[in-house]
Amino acid sequence: MPVRNRLAELHPEITAWRHDLHEHPELLYDLPRTQAFVADKLRAFGCEEVTQGIGRSGVVAVIRGRKTGSGRVLCFRADMDALPITEATGLDYASKTAGKMHACGHDGHTSILLGAAKYLAETRNFDGTVVLAFQPAEEGGAGAKAMVDDGLMDRWGVQEVYGLHNMPDLPVGHFAIREGALLASADEFEITVTGRGGHAAMPHAAVDTTLVASHIVVALQSVVARNIDPLGSVVVTVGSFHTDSVVSNVIAHEVVLKGTVRTLDPALRKLAHERIAALVPATASAFGASAALDYRWGYPVTMNHPEQTAFAADCAVEVAGAAHVDRATKPVMPAEDFAYMLEARPGAYIFLGNGDTPMCHHPAYRFDDEAIPHGCSWFVTLAERRMPLE
Repeated sequence: MPVRNRLAELHPEITAWRHDLHEHPELLYDLPRTQAFVADKLRAFGCEEVTQGIGRSGVVAVIRGRKTGSGRVLCFRADMDALPITEATGLDYASKTAGKMHACGHDGHTSILLGAAKYLAETRNFDGTVVLAFQPAEEGGAGAKAMVDDGLMDRWGVQEVYGLHNMPDLPVGHFAIREGALLASADEFEITVTGRGGHAAMPHAAVDTTLVASHIVVALQSVVARNIDPLGSVVVTVGSFHTDSVVSNVIAHEVVLKGTVRTLDPALRKLAHERIAALVPATASAFGASAALDYRWGYPVTMNHPEQTAFAADCAVEVAGAAHVDRATKPVMPAEDFAYMLEARPGAYIFLGNGDTPMCHHPAYRFDDEAIPHGCSWFVTLAERRMPLE
């Protein structure tokens, strides 16, 4: 079944919701307007329950089908938070808040799930229960974990969980998914190198932390080059190199490095941490300096479950046609905190085509409103196929 006629009719209304959300971006857990907007819509649709404040500022709603004898409970998730980016799209509905922008399409995800909610509340053509989770703080705040820790899965009896994310460069009307690792884990590290500052003309009297830190940066590249199976996927990147010297004739006493580690395999994630923890102090010690490593475990690998992945792909085929669904797309190295929900319950995460736009997190990124009916129809199809009325 392609895009539902009713959802095509609702398209302008859903688009208007997205534009409103886009104009008023909010960050992380600080989502008073967004949370109220979502909750008000859900109540107006006639959802049986609408609960705010789950995971600090998440919203959970319940829609029961015409029958509930199957006992099935599916959870559909959308993220609500924006990014601390200054928008550069020139849109007439661009962000009205300086330094904040929906640069990852969460306004689109929220609107899509609201559209699906309105349809499901109108029709209820399923035997079971749909739980809608509108999540805060995906962008670095682990809002999915906060909602799980706050009882999302247990309190509402969730059995399976599904979500989507728009994908620039994938044509609108297309879907992409894979079993297993779809997105990487994301850990961060901070390394503080301490030596002995001094005059740049007398390096022998100092312990040059800039030199030491540079060797650490090079040594970190050996983790991928010499410790990881070439068929594995690990990224180790130093994104910030900051010395406490701001002039040319001073050798810094301290250097701070900041970086990230991305993997698609939990075992390789553990190995990368072990090698970094060994290399950093040893490299510094070889030069007469010391180095302290602060390693912060972040989002885990987003790991799609086999049965639910096949089912999610089948539903995408119903919406878009087999030629427009990639069932074995390549994984990518950004991270997604939906991974915590997939650790709590079986489920799947799918990419929704967003067409020709700059990549997510870019100030000129644009969400394509033509993708909305496809995303709504996919959620609806999940509910009606997984929980069919007899």
